[in-house]
Amino acid sequence: MSDLFDPIRLGAIDAPNRVLMAPLTRGRADRAAVPTAIMADYYAQRASAGLIISEATGISRQGLGWPFAPGLWSDEQVAGWQPVTAAVHAAGGRIVAQLWHMGRQVHSSVTGEQPVSASATQTKGHIHTYEGRQPSEPARALDLAELPGIIDSYARAAENAMKAGFDGVQIHAANGYLIDQFLRDGANHRTDAYGGSVDNRIRLLSEVTERVVSAIGADRTGVRLSPNGDSQGVDDSNPEALFVPAAARLSELGIAFLELREPGPDGTFGRTDVPKLSPAIRTAFAGPLVVNSDYVTREQAQAVLDAGTADAVSFGRTFIANPDLPARLRSGAPLAEGNMATWYSQGPEGYSDYPALEDQPA
Repeated sequence: MSDLFDPIRLGAIDAPNRVLMAPLTRGRADRAAVPTAIMADYYAQRASAGLIISEATGISRQGLGWPFAPGLWSDEQVAGWQPVTAAVHAAGGRIVAQLWHMGRQVHSSVTGEQPVSASATQTKGHIHTYEGRQPSEPARALDLAELPGIIDSYARAAENAMKAGFDGVQIHAANGYLIDQFLRDGANHRTDAYGGSVDNRIRLLSEVTERVVSAIGADRTGVRLSPNGDSQGVDDSNPEALFVPAAARLSELGIAFLELREPGPDGTFGRTDVPKLSPAIRTAFAGPLVVNSDYVTREQAQAVLDAGTADAVSFGRTFIANPDLPARLRSGAPLAEGNMATWYSQGPEGYSDYPALEDQPA
């Protein structure tokens, strides 16, 4: 039986504990998606995580519509990330880059073009832009001839991540973004080799992962899925029949780890009544399995390790306000509360100004 503070090997990465930092969109890059100096402070403060999974990072301008989110498609972005990864490593940490194509969850005022997706569909609600939230726009279906270029963009971003000093990457295939839009029959209405059957809908995930593995190695490649929901209106008629085979395919490719975003019915963000599929996925995926969503206490995280459902737990919002979260969980120290109003602002407030436990006033 594993303890939350036991080390774990995630492919090529030796993690000193099983308290991972989940990807958290924070919006501190510049308009060219180049990381800024404050990001080095933020990530280095959280280097005691077993592994930091970076905020979602765009593989192309087409795929990155979130204002002030970073990218990994240009030389300037690579150079901007290098001080960040160096600061994490100097603090004794490990960090992988989460690779992101948002698909239809973007606005043309940010990307400069019509959103793209598996099919000609439209996301619900509003989209973040530099001018505030705006109504979503209809997406066009990606043509078959465009898909090799999308796959190449993932591989190029993975190679750039290694040039930037990351220890690996995580392919973002969750939360209703592009790969998830291909996976789910609620958004994928294609009749070609990428639509219809489960095997066809898994194809893009498989091909992207294969190319990234070829570029940087399976032992430095992770994937994130959200099998039971939290997919921004992207639904599937039979999630278990889809995600268990998807996990099995990723297992065949030998990836370093698989992370599952699984909100529950009592979740504070992205709640769902769909049962968690991690137990079924555990039987199909042979590598290290990480679970995420609404884990706050040591006891909650340890329970899933004790049950054998997962090998590690990634903590999200709790890491925002508690840069030294592993130490706090280990000692039972109180956890600081974060302020959602500062999540996507541009300065240090609510970002790099949370003190470590040892620096707090008595």
